[in-house]
Amino acid sequence: MLSLESEVLERHVTLFQQKSVLLFGDVRDDFAHQLQSITKNVAVFSSYFDYARHNTHAEFGLECHLKADLAVFYWTKNKQECQFQLLQWLSQCQVGQEMLIIGENRAGVRSVEKMLEPFGNIAKIDSARRCGLYHFELNSVPTFDCKTFWKSYRLQDLNIFALPAVFSSAELDNGTKLLLSTFDKADRLKGKVLDLGCGAGVIGATLKQQFGKIKLTMSDIHAMAIESSRRTLAENQLEGEVVTSDVFSHITERFDLIVSNPPFHDGVDTAYRAVEELIFQAKNHLTKGGELRIVANAFLPYPDLLDKAFGKHNVLAKSTKFKVYSARA
Repeated sequence: MLSLESEVLERHVTLFQQKSVLLFGDVRDDFAHQLQSITKNVAVFSSYFDYARHNTHAEFGLECHLKADLAVFYWTKNKQECQFQLLQWLSQCQVGQEMLIIGENRAGVRSVEKMLEPFGNIAKIDSARRCGLYHFELNSVPTFDCKTFWKSYRLQDLNIFALPAVFSSAELDNGTKLLLSTFDKADRLKGKVLDLGCGAGVIGATLKQQFGKIKLTMSDIHAMAIESSRRTLAENQLEGEVVTSDVFSHITERFDLIVSNPPFHDGVDTAYRAVEELIFQAKNHLTKGGELRIVANAFLPYPDLLDKAFGKHNVLAKSTKFKVYSARA
């Protein structure tokens, strides 16, 4: 099934004929397969591993170095992430490079006009399916410096570093704050710990600093989160392994503790797939007596999921908005 964005692109297939084409940004469907019969070749680049691992033609990473006659950028809901990806790719292009930008109006695609205007000619060429489609031709090659996109903040004795669109990138969110409050130095936490959906690395780095003897693994699907967590660990001289995994897709070990502030947003919509997989598969990745500890919005139906998967659960802490749940294998 095609996304709304790709449905709009379908109306302009003549633009793709006999060209080498690159799709990048927030690509979420198999439109590339549809283009194969009319193009010279099609490449796909994604910074999201949950998409890339299910699409063998997609390359996964932080920075895209693929070339094409025509590029198509799928707008994400995070403006800074879009700016990072667009400027990074255009900085290695030649004057005259053509690109299409497609995105939902509610995700703010209109701001691409102001973003790219300094570097070339941009014009809206279609509006349908609540989306805007823009054509861009490069006149002035932008400079790109990854360093300018980093944010950092101090969290007690830690320096947290993050790239755009990474969870907890600007400050500690209240859910993670409540989750971390349930760990006490008297707990004497040890053994193997997995911070799943690590974002900027706040949870894993905090636990490693408090409980130096733990063996820490952190994982995420987002290339920007992977890079952010690695830097957070490095800047604080903390040891830990950061791996790319779609929930447990590339996690083979068992852990004494799996801890997470799991996402429940997918693009601009709410989705529970990742959380359901986390809860129902966690027992297969916990040692006997090992613990799953997660924080979530209080209105979400996680207690029922935890009881189905583990038989029972405990509430370790709660606020007006969040609850911290614990379940043991």
